[in-house]
Amino acid sequence: MDDFKIYYVNYEVGLREHTVQGQLPEEYSLSQNYPNPFNPTTLIRYALPAVSGQLAADGGSWTAVTLEVYNILGRRVATLVDQLQKPGYYNILWDASSLSSGIYFYCLKAGEFSQTRKMLLLR
Repeated sequence: MDDFKIYYVNYEVGLREHTVQGQLPEEYSLSQNYPNPFNPTTLIRYALPAVSGQLAADGGSWTAVTLEVYNILGRRVATLVDQLQKPGYYNILWDASSLSSGIYFYCLKAGEFSQTRKMLLLR
């Protein structure tokens, strides 16, 4: 974990990019948030593999990534990521202190990959 970057968006989200012993993921993945249920912060992890045909000038591949959170009614309540990202493992620390208790869904879209998971905010 010697290479990492931290981004803060609206002071609610922390994004950390890292590689595991120099290895890149072999497939897309979206992990279950931890802890779940949570109050008021939770960690969301995902992985982006190298994709052929998307090589950038620096030799790395970039993927358009969005990670959004929706309430039980299907309304978007947060956009955690909306940017091009390099292959690697990512951690998002999300602070939901402004939201009420309930079931929320987080959806990762990266290239052709899309996955949604459920989480529970308890107050």
